[in-house]
Amino acid sequence: MAEFTLIGLRVVQAVVDTGSFTAAADALGYTQSAVSRQVAAMETAAGAPLFVRGARGVAPSPAGTVLARRAATVLNEIDAVGTDLAGLQDHLTGRVAVAAFPAAAAVLVPRALARLRDEHPGLIVELGEASSPTQLRQLRAHRIDIAVIGVGPDLPAYDFEGLSRELLLDGGLLLAVPADHRFAGRGTVPVTGLRDEAWIVGKGLRDDPQFGAWPTLDHPRIAYAAREWPTRLGLVAAGLGIAVLPELTAPAVPTGVRTVQVDDPAWLGRATVAVTVRDRAPEVTATVEALRREAVGLRAARHNTAPGKDVRTAT
Repeated sequence: MAEFTLIGLRVVQAVVDTGSFTAAADALGYTQSAVSRQVAAMETAAGAPLFVRGARGVAPSPAGTVLARRAATVLNEIDAVGTDLAGLQDHLTGRVAVAAFPAAAAVLVPRALARLRDEHPGLIVELGEASSPTQLRQLRAHRIDIAVIGVGPDLPAYDFEGLSRELLLDGGLLLAVPADHRFAGRGTVPVTGLRDEAWIVGKGLRDDPQFGAWPTLDHPRIAYAAREWPTRLGLVAAGLGIAVLPELTAPAVPTGVRTVQVDDPAWLGRATVAVTVRDRAPEVTATVEALRREAVGLRAARHNTAPGKDVRTAT
């Protein structure tokens, strides 16, 4: 009596996904004849044809549709076994508490957490958002294990005595402008061109550093101040002003917002760093490494993105 097999189910799923036996063979690394044999075996097990042949390929029959849907569930569960077993072999377990300033928490940290989930499934990572000064206080109080903060000449001179720092991203600031703004189609604008603009700036506690207008601009005209990034960028998208945006947040800009670089010789830049205690546990080191590797990917994407392009399409 013919039975369903995992290989056969994978072949059927591949044919459904690709729409042809040839493409399924290429995707799986099989010969076309091997794919045909597996499909025939699954049709015997099902007691019905699984595909309808046409001029432009194949389409699943009603029986093929049912089998493919069930196969997807079965195959996902089988694949999950591999992840679970890898977790048993991975001796890196425990909890790591990571905090980040909101701009870093938008893109960099979530991507690092996804990497950790895949590479160290036994590791549990807790995420918090806080200003850089608050994070450093939490780190010294052992409430978090890693602080992802911003540093720069225009930011407070933080006390790092007894702590370890690792550079994640050196960085820049961009302008977030409405899609129909006069700057939107330009790669770079001179800082002198910003003087008459209305600005959307951050608002928070008195001692927390915020993203204001461009750092070297004197007497900027502030249109609105908002605490959260989605609100600030929503105001930009609505055409109510422009805003300063960290480069590491650029992949998360919403529809209706474009990013532009600023030519400003007086701007010395900022950096994003991971701060930990010096004698850190292996799971903390692995988390910092995941942050560093994702930062490398963001840096590469940043340099491969054409100026003035909608960066959401470049990541």
